[in-house]
Amino acid sequence: MRDPVKYTVIVPVYNEEEVIAHTYARLRETMDTLGEPYELLFVNDGSRDKTASILEGICAEDPRVRLLDFSRNFGHQIAITAGMDHARGDAVVIIDADLQDPPKVILEMIDKWKQGYEVVYGKRLKRKGETLFKKVTAMLFYRFLRSMTSVDIPVDTGDFRLMDRKVVDVMRGLKEKNRFVRGLVSWVGFRQTAVEYVREERFAGETKYPLRKMIKFALDAITSFSFKPLRLATYFGFALSSVSFLYLLVVLYERLFTTTQPGWASIVAINLLFNGIMLIMLGIVGEYVGRIYEESKNRPLYILRREIGPARTEEEKAEHEREPAVR
Repeated sequence: MRDPVKYTVIVPVYNEEEVIAHTYARLRETMDTLGEPYELLFVNDGSRDKTASILEGICAEDPRVRLLDFSRNFGHQIAITAGMDHARGDAVVIIDADLQDPPKVILEMIDKWKQGYEVVYGKRLKRKGETLFKKVTAMLFYRFLRSMTSVDIPVDTGDFRLMDRKVVDVMRGLKEKNRFVRGLVSWVGFRQTAVEYVREERFAGETKYPLRKMIKFALDAITSFSFKPLRLATYFGFALSSVSFLYLLVVLYERLFTTTQPGWASIVAINLLFNGIMLIMLGIVGEYVGRIYEESKNRPLYILRREIGPARTEEEKAEHEREPAVR
């Protein structure tokens, strides 16, 4: 009978052929110091380079390594979700493959977990190797998100964190499509604390979060945890109606009591302003409607092309099929 896994380290990967071997070596070196059974669970999110073949070779050499290979690219947050669905450890760690989050911090997280904390997240004191634009926008985003929602989502944190088994089981029961994992972890509650660290420069390769993906990520976060944009759209609507009514009174007064002829410039400017605001409000509503549409299709979050690594026992298969209780 195989020994139970104490720790699972989930590593979502996408086109990381330049760094993946170093990531495996660093994680193995860190986890070996614990002297307890662990597994490294790599989730290949539809990589188009040699990432999958490199990981396949690592799996053949090390029985503690498993690979979930997606049929296509489903996204970083979905890759993390798949890792949680298949994790076997009593404690589950999420870490990116680019080595910006130092693996040695995992040991500090485990110490906090052993003290009784059920979620331990990494809090960034400094972000090396990132542009001023990335640092400023990240700072503004987290603080804006926190002001928009009643959920206490810690600022200056990413997905680098440790979760207790009971937290992972609850997270498996949350099936929404447009996922913001770090927000969901905050939403489910439990006893949480932070471990502070300095984020390093990317070891190799390029970022997998260009501006386009960053914007989508921000929209997913805001629409998943706040309906305040819809409320703001309502306020804007009332404000515009009030301003329009007041301007109508001005127009009637000028028409009845003065000979002033209204200018085309002012009419065009006002129309452009009001129409622009209306389009913004329609866009906000459209974002929410689009997400309702995605949820209503009820498609699976991801599709596995293959799973490589030690076969799961019958007990583990039964546990994976069991629907977790969400209270």
